[in-house]
Amino acid sequence: MALIHAFLVVTLRANQIVSGLALTIFAGASGLSSYLGNDLHLAANPARHAFHPVFPSSMQNWPIAGPILFGQNVLVYASWVCVVAVWLYLSRTRPGLNVRAVGESPAAADAMGIDVTAYRYAHTLVGGALAGVAGATFTLAITPQWVDGITGGAGWIAIALVIFAFWRPELCLVGAYFFGALQALAPQLQARDIHLGPTVLWTNSLPYLMTVLVLVLVSTSGARRRLGAPASLGLPYVREER
Repeated sequence: MALIHAFLVVTLRANQIVSGLALTIFAGASGLSSYLGNDLHLAANPARHAFHPVFPSSMQNWPIAGPILFGQNVLVYASWVCVVAVWLYLSRTRPGLNVRAVGESPAAADAMGIDVTAYRYAHTLVGGALAGVAGATFTLAITPQWVDGITGGAGWIAIALVIFAFWRPELCLVGAYFFGALQALAPQLQARDIHLGPTVLWTNSLPYLMTVLVLVLVSTSGARRRLGAPASLGLPYVREER
C-alpha cells in the first residue's frame, strides 16, 4: 500500500490527502482487509501466535514501576527503541539530515546532489511498514484476534499525533501515550462506576475530538511554520519547475 501511495504522490504527483484517503478506504475495514479477513474466517479463529509480556510475573507485580516497565510485550519496547533511533537518524546522520533537507526545500536538496525521488520513496515505504506493524499490534498484542474495524480509526489519530509532537520523535512518544490515555479513560471510568453524563459517548470520542481540535489549530500555513512543519510538506517536486 505504501508503494502504491508513493507512486501516486511522488511519480504521478497526485494529491497526498486524496491518495491516502482512497487507499485507506480500499485497504481498510470497507475494502481489502475486510474481504480477506472474512474470506479466511479470521474473526472465528484466535491468533495462533501473540506477543506477551517478556519479563517474569514477579517483576510485573512490583509496585507502580512493575506493570509500566516490565508488563509490556516486545513491541512496546521496540517502540521506545524506535523513538531513540529515529531521533538519532534525523539529527545525527547524513541521510537523516538529507531527509530534512528534502522536506524543507527539495529544489535546494536536488542542487546539492540529493536524489529527492529516492528519498521520498524510501521513507514512504518505511512509514508504511511501521504503520503495518502498528496495525498488527492490535491483532497480535492488544487483542489477539481479528474483527472488522478492529483499529477503530486509531490510524487517523497518527496524523494529529505528528502535528501534536511538532514533528519531533521524542514528543511523538509523549503524545502517543496522551492519546492512549484518552482512549483508556472510558473503560477505566466504567470499571470504577464513575458516571459523568453519557460517559461512553463523550469519553470514547475524546481522542477524535482532540484530533479535530489539533488539525483545526494548525490548519493555517503560519501555524504550520511555527510548529516546525517541513516547508514543502505535501508538495510534489519536479526538477524542471525549479
